[in-house]
Amino acid sequence: MPLAGETFGGRAGGRRAGPLYTYHGTDEPLSPLLPMPRVSFEALPESARVWVFASDRPIAGAAADQLLAEVDRFLDEWRAHGAPLTCARSWTDEHFLTIAVDQSGAAASGCSIDGLFRTLKALEPALGASLVGGGRVHFRDATGSVRAVSRDEFTALGERGAVTPATVVFDPTVATLGDWSDRFETEAARSWHGGLL
Repeated sequence: MPLAGETFGGRAGGRRAGPLYTYHGTDEPLSPLLPMPRVSFEALPESARVWVFASDRPIAGAAADQLLAEVDRFLDEWRAHGAPLTCARSWTDEHFLTIAVDQSGAAASGCSIDGLFRTLKALEPALGASLVGGGRVHFRDATGSVRAVSRDEFTALGERGAVTPATVVFDPTVATLGDWSDRFETEAARSWHGGLL
């Protein structure tokens, strides 16, 4: 199992004796679970779809290990209409879980994405942190640490000069891996955050 802070860079391993079956929804038949094509971020195209989940507080140590183990378990079995999804995940700064899917072969369906959200939401009580839901602004403070505040708090920090257009912020609304690489972590002036200042 990858350690906290690592980006997964391999395929699901191990073989099971006999077929393992799962139910994919009310209109889909039982089908064997095949090894999930989980890859490194670097192996995915820039057009890959991403979802960023930003925690309201740091998740480290055993809690991060639990989170990543559950996420990996979900990704190993993630499918859309029975088709396995080529996917990757990244965990950074003890706050940001990014899931990426190469949709050139099979696109993530609404039901499969809902399953991901439900999995993360169910983990929140054990983690003592919120991963699902918006309204938070994440930025690096003067020490380089990641902070999460409400939009109103971010604006108030701007009025006091504690944050500026040059402050490094995180944009969880990026939709593709190319955008994630280019501007997930960027200056407020280059993001929607600038409108809050």
